[in-house]
Amino acid sequence: MQCASIFYPHTHKLWCFKPNLCITPPPQEEEGTFNVEKSKLITSVSNPFVKHCLKLRNSSSYRRSYASAIVVGATPIREICRFRESLQDGSVLMDCLILPDKADIPDGLDKSTASIVRASSVVMRKLSGLQTTDSLDAIALIKIPASFSNVDCDQKNFQKLFPSAHRILVLDGIQDPGNLGTLLRSAVAFRWDGVFLLPGCCDPFNEKALRASRGASFQLPVVSGSWNHVETLKEEFQMKLLAGHPEHEGLIKPVSLLSPSFCDSLSETPLCLVLGSEGSGLSKKPLQSCELVSIAMAGEYESLNVSVAGGIFLYMLQPKNL
Repeated sequence: MQCASIFYPHTHKLWCFKPNLCITPPPQEEEGTFNVEKSKLITSVSNPFVKHCLKLRNSSSYRRSYASAIVVGATPIREICRFRESLQDGSVLMDCLILPDKADIPDGLDKSTASIVRASSVVMRKLSGLQTTDSLDAIALIKIPASFSNVDCDQKNFQKLFPSAHRILVLDGIQDPGNLGTLLRSAVAFRWDGVFLLPGCCDPFNEKALRASRGASFQLPVVSGSWNHVETLKEEFQMKLLAGHPEHEGLIKPVSLLSPSFCDSLSETPLCLVLGSEGSGLSKKPLQSCELVSIAMAGEYESLNVSVAGGIFLYMLQPKNL
């Protein structure tokens, strides 16, 4: 029986797909090695493959050890595949496509070379975390791209991490995965060049972040590191540092107003935009180092939800004619 294997160089772990057999681990398999075989139908949530998928969904460290994430829904899966195929780098993108029993392969995914596994509605619901699977058409195991990375302590050259750095979004302690995913989605929509995650941000491949981002986590460079790395990035690309911050009494520095004229004045200037969490706001170093910019609002509202405010900033400051 021939076996199509997928090897994970990060961990020396192996997935092996064999046609027309039940999905069970082989006897006396070595620790850290998995043998997952294509099946007509998986019906048990206790299946080893299902347990592996659940760990990918629930554990950030497990996702990173396998360099793989669970993506729910044919639409974001298609968007990710379309984008990654446009890069034409020859890398394997999707390891496995999980479909409801007897369902057709969704349009746009029918030419995928990924192994296809069928699952019962109980298993599909368990894997997706959704209460109902009536509209659930696909789940995929997709490799986390090389564009997602942690900056080394001695990182000096950001050219490899951000091939283009005219507009970089810097997120400071964004812990809510829905907000982070929405900001990533807006960054892709408005043609920003990448996202830098400061300490305290949640995992962009968290299931809720992926749901909110609709696959944007796979479509632009996402780099995590410290504020010192942002300073290095600023120096390397001669970038201006802006930070979204509401204007209020007690600030020791002026706050500029986000306006068309303000944005036009920066159209050719490379910049980093820093957004802080709703609860804690900006941390000390960004607050000291950045020019503060606020969004004019009617009434007595002090601030907007960070994903809403971020969408406005990203739209207003998006690159022009580049």
